[in-house]
Amino acid sequence: MSVTEGATGVAAGGGPDAATASRRRVSPYTLITALDDARTKVPVPERRYIARSADGQHTVLLSLPHPGGDPHRFLTEAEGSRYLLGPCASPVTALAAPGEPAWCARPYLPALPLPTALAVHGGPLPERTVRALGVALAETLAVLHGQGLTFAGVSPAAVLLTADGPRLSCFGAVRAAAPDGTPRSGLPGLEAGSLPPEQASGGRPRPLGDVYALGATLAYAATGHTTPERDELPAALRTVVARCLTRDPGARPQLAELIDTLAGDAAAGSAADSAGLLVPGRLPGRVIAALAHQSAAVLTAETSVGTAPARPPRSRN
Repeated sequence: MSVTEGATGVAAGGGPDAATASRRRVSPYTLITALDDARTKVPVPERRYIARSADGQHTVLLSLPHPGGDPHRFLTEAEGSRYLLGPCASPVTALAAPGEPAWCARPYLPALPLPTALAVHGGPLPERTVRALGVALAETLAVLHGQGLTFAGVSPAAVLLTADGPRLSCFGAVRAAAPDGTPRSGLPGLEAGSLPPEQASGGRPRPLGDVYALGATLAYAATGHTTPERDELPAALRTVVARCLTRDPGARPQLAELIDTLAGDAAAGSAADSAGLLVPGRLPGRVIAALAHQSAAVLTAETSVGTAPARPPRSRN
């Protein structure tokens, strides 16, 4: 049984269970469980695990490239993500040394990938949650664009829901998947519906591509898929999401406009609070409970896995 399955009734999928993971090592870390639920069938740009350090002092979210992926490109993006800013940024804090198989790690927070959150909830998220999610992600993308960066990896699986708001993982997944000029449609880990058409055909990732991918991710949160029919979306989101998903980058909204639209009319009390996604009513109760259960299950798994006994000191002659 995986940590997520034991805590929420939804299997993490795609990785070792707690017993098997305790025998698997990636450099200084022991894998506890996979983060993602394979049953959601949503492509994930990285293989992601919850893991702990050999001394038992640090729990991390550990990412590995897909088999057949380019480990050099993966590590290049991991290194670049160390310098990300913004409220929802998730910078890498450790990565493989030269000559090691590729991996990178971020500090662990109890987190559900967006597809798992929908599975736990039993369907699309409430409109107020989608609005708050959109504001938080758009604010972070605006900071990154101000750094001269393009995220190039926004997708449903890249969004992690935590107790203090969302986190954006999988930085640079589009760049890591294939060089510019190479078609990226159908590549492992890239969700077709959230891949901007200009990038799918091999174009260089640019900021307005992030707007497209954000629109697809919000469509997923609101309907359960990234390419819904217009009337499937909540009425208040139809126009803004449709504009994000236009094939012409120049017709997509700027992030400042997107934030204003999603925040709504503060005077009417409908503004989204990006700094507190989990304020009462923002996330469904089952999702909040799943985060709490995951945290408890990971602590239990860490205790049961334990650490290797210390070697006795060498005697001096």
